Amino acid sequence: MFEVTVSFFASFPHWLATFLMAMTPIGELRLSIPVAFLAYQMPVWSVMLLSIVGTLVPAAVIMLFARPFHNWVEKNSGFLARGWVKVLRHVQEKFSGRHEKYGLAVLLIIFSVPFPGFGAWSGGLAAFVFGIPLRRAWPYALTGTIIAALLTLFITVGADKIF
Repeated sequence: MFEVTVSFFASFPHWLATFLMAMTPIGELRLSIPVAFLAYQMPVWSVMLLSIVGTLVPAAVIMLFARPFHNWVEKNSGFLARGWVKVLRHVQEKFSGRHEKYGLAVLLIIFSVPFPGFGAWSGGLAAFVFGIPLRRAWPYALTGTIIAALLTLFITVGADKIF
């Protein structure tokens, strides 16, 4: 997988490849940091900056545009969209009480765990589902992404020293 990723992005400048890898929904900074640090041998500060910013771009887009997109789908689509809206409304109602108490802490955890299924894409979707506006969610998104980047860097540096 590592070699396939490096060869796919071989025609891009290293900084752009790092940024784009960080924007992918499954890879995010879990992919961009090891590739940039081990394969491209970029400086740590640039790896961290490009990976954090690249990871946060899709989260910000999701948090900004998920609600308007949802409203548009609700107004302009047919039977399947109504089913989706009904399911989403049910989930939001189910978590609305817990959101007030635990929502922001859960959001921080979702952003900060560097495992598949967690991260910026999932965190942005969770903020939408919990109804947390961007201005309230952004500090948790930024803090969680920095924590995930540091954990990923420590794991990468440790793995590099072991192997």
